[in-house]
Amino acid sequence: MKTIAIWCLMACCAAVTNAELPVSGTAKKPGERPNIIIILSDDVGYSDTGCFGSEIDTPNLDALAENGVRFTQFYNGMRCCPSRASLISGLYPHQAGIGRMTSYNQGHGYEAQLETRAVTIAEALSGSGYRKYMLGKWHLTLHDHNQPDSPKYNWPLQRGFDRFYGTIDGFGSYFDPASLVRDNQMISPRNDPDYQPSEAYYYTDAISDNAVQFIADHHREYADEPFFMYVAYSAAHWPLHARERDIDKYRGRYDRGYQAVQRERFERMQAMGLVDPDWTLPPIQDFSTVRDAPWEVSFMEVYAAMIDNMDQGVGRIVKELKATGDYNNTLILYLQDNGACHEPIGRDHLPAYYAKAYDGVELRPLADDELQPYEWPLKWHENAMQWISPMVTRDGRPIRSGIGITPGPEDTYMAYGLNWALVCNTPLRRHKNNAHEGGISTPLIAHWPGGIHSKGAVRKQPGHVIDLMPTVLELARAEYPRVYKGHDILPFEGESLVPAFNSDELHERTFVWEHELKCALRRGDWKIVKDPKGEWELYALDQDRSESNDLSKKHPELTAEMAALWEKEAKRTYILPGPIR
Repeated sequence: MKTIAIWCLMACCAAVTNAELPVSGTAKKPGERPNIIIILSDDVGYSDTGCFGSEIDTPNLDALAENGVRFTQFYNGMRCCPSRASLISGLYPHQAGIGRMTSYNQGHGYEAQLETRAVTIAEALSGSGYRKYMLGKWHLTLHDHNQPDSPKYNWPLQRGFDRFYGTIDGFGSYFDPASLVRDNQMISPRNDPDYQPSEAYYYTDAISDNAVQFIADHHREYADEPFFMYVAYSAAHWPLHARERDIDKYRGRYDRGYQAVQRERFERMQAMGLVDPDWTLPPIQDFSTVRDAPWEVSFMEVYAAMIDNMDQGVGRIVKELKATGDYNNTLILYLQDNGACHEPIGRDHLPAYYAKAYDGVELRPLADDELQPYEWPLKWHENAMQWISPMVTRDGRPIRSGIGITPGPEDTYMAYGLNWALVCNTPLRRHKNNAHEGGISTPLIAHWPGGIHSKGAVRKQPGHVIDLMPTVLELARAEYPRVYKGHDILPFEGESLVPAFNSDELHERTFVWEHELKCALRRGDWKIVKDPKGEWELYALDQDRSESNDLSKKHPELTAEMAALWEKEAKRTYILPGPIR
């Protein structure tokens, strides 16, 4: 009976196939449904766009926010592939099979790839009349995907999309990405007959340009049908790679250091009404103690250039929508997969440490038809306990990493580290792969000229990436399947955001998180969070979003009550019992 009740409730919450769409204040032609574009960026911090306080130039995203709405309390899944699993399925990551990463199967909830009990948004739209396109980073399937004969049953076209251009795995060079695929065909940037840019290949531009082409092709071939498009940028995940002209815009912009940039962002966010001035900023290393300030500044210059370039691509997508006449009836949602990234890739050793991997190795260029075999600059051979098979650029140069190496060019492989990550997450605590607010919070921008009339509004209603599935289904008037291809499908976890587009009414919600034993639960304005070896902390987020005042000792009964609720939700959503880790 409980299962029947859940499905009855879903039928009420999800869209009804033959009913007129109930979007308040929206003047629509009978039967007309919007195009829907979800844009996801990677490892970008909470305050890294201009409309959320940044000094980085993001005029196109800012324009979407100015003419749409911004959600300030939206959440993701703490890390790359768990967030993507939730976004595409409407389930919590463990329910979708990706409780950890896509590296190896650890059992129920941790299968390391999308499960058959989950459907993607594209699959749920099957039979709805929507064309479905995807571009960018997939990162939702097991196996080594740098081989042409890699299993494809969990690739985008096998999970409901009509067209795909992007990478199957999670990271790699922006100038020569591994696991690059068009539809179902592994390709290199050099042998793709459909895309040969006039300047050097750059993955972020390639995603944007192919998105523009998909929209143009759709208008030419399927003008009478709506489309759903998922644009999953890899920017600004490491390695820090950017075009020189984009980096040049930011020369000197970060010379004043961590604290100055953090304070300026916080002040801009206050002026925008996004944060409370009483919140406490997280501590950051004193920039005057940095050993090599110009080197440290160079990381943020390249990182800003990567976000700037992505925003340029968003502008080209919007321009194409206007050219095809689809702009007014297209919902664009922009969000991020986790907080800014603290990982010290390429920063923790001298260059000689990395250069040893190339000793005695014969370097050669890669042929046009040859696939880039590596995402990392070095591959660790566990049996030999040494680095083997070093990565090279397509023209045969070794990859440089280490203290003093300036990031940006294609023959480097670096990340910007902890302190800049804290700046990028202003004013939230901690970073990617962490259950504190800096790890799980994302801005959400919603823009739809034909359906959102609260121009420039700020929404404080909490939401989660699990909400995107029911939002799309309501607007598409599509039914969520109970059974798909012979498999029983779990009911989605989220709720539609459509009512919040034109209303600022708040209601209490509960969300649960776990990733690599970092755990959290939010109920209303209260949140508990703990690290793997820590105790539950308690925060009142309406007063302390930066989580500076742990109230667990002051309210032990509430802490215990919420911890018990986390345990209950963890069992329900397949976090527990979990693998032995």
